[in-house]
Amino acid sequence: MKKLLDYASKMYYEGCPIMSDAAFDKLAAVHGYTAVGAAVNEDSMPHAYQMYSLQKYYTDDSYSDVLPGTVVVSPKLDGAAISLLYVEGTLALALTRGDGVNGKVITNNIYRLASVPSTIEGMPHTIQIIGEVVAPKHIPNARNYAAGALGLKDSNEFASRDLTFVAYDIQPNTLPSWSAQMEALRNAGFHTVLDQDWNEFPHDGTVWRCDDYETFQGLGYTQHHPRGAFALKTRADGVITKLLDVVWQIGKSGVVSPVAILEPVLIGEAKISRATLHNMRYIEELDLEIGCNVEVIRSGEIIPRVVQRVT
Repeated sequence: MKKLLDYASKMYYEGCPIMSDAAFDKLAAVHGYTAVGAAVNEDSMPHAYQMYSLQKYYTDDSYSDVLPGTVVVSPKLDGAAISLLYVEGTLALALTRGDGVNGKVITNNIYRLASVPSTIEGMPHTIQIIGEVVAPKHIPNARNYAAGALGLKDSNEFASRDLTFVAYDIQPNTLPSWSAQMEALRNAGFHTVLDQDWNEFPHDGTVWRCDDYETFQGLGYTQHHPRGAFALKTRADGVITKLLDVVWQIGKSGVVSPVAILEPVLIGEAKISRATLHNMRYIEELDLEIGCNVEVIRSGEIIPRVVQRVT
């Protein structure tokens, strides 16, 4: 299961996910999987500051009293996170998120992104700016389109993509509050998550964060998450139905994968009778068998997926 989740994480960050976020989260919780990001083996360098992930809460959890002090809520854009290192005001290095400690070098591509200034003024000698490269919602599979573009070898092809960089963090911080730092970034020529709702891009929930840096830093960090911020998501509503059969299909890439044949059920306005099962290991880990009841969701409101057996 660790190998499967490692591979799922790797494919997610490369823009080719093999399972839904809901399926990944459920499997990770059941099997105690805590690794974040994807290992980077080639053309990699360390981030100047570690890129942490966020603790997840759902709207049906108790989360209102988790953070002390003034809390700022911002959109959680669903794209590909990167870090930008500026030295003496000049963009020196751009990295993919990778595993949060090391990332793949993508500087040549990011030089071609109009929303990333090549030089900035009024900032410390050396700073790291973190943000999301996003694509408009009207592009099919916009998140995968953005993440996949970062790995393009041809910078001219990258420049042709409809992509935008939106900043959401800076290290080290030199102002007393996060919102003030975002304003400083906006004045330096960046888009930031506080500029607007960014509804033209896909969202993956909201981010709740302590605005005061002293409070934020005082709460500290786990190995993977800051304690002064979290992501709030809406839990996908699953529908229970019966697994009638499993058939195998050959995808465009030639990969053979299993498909669940389901007792037809309505999810939203769609009648669902088939759903992806990813691979044989996924079937075994969920302990699926013909005739059992299963929970099905529509990932991204489009792709039906079996996420668990229901007993």
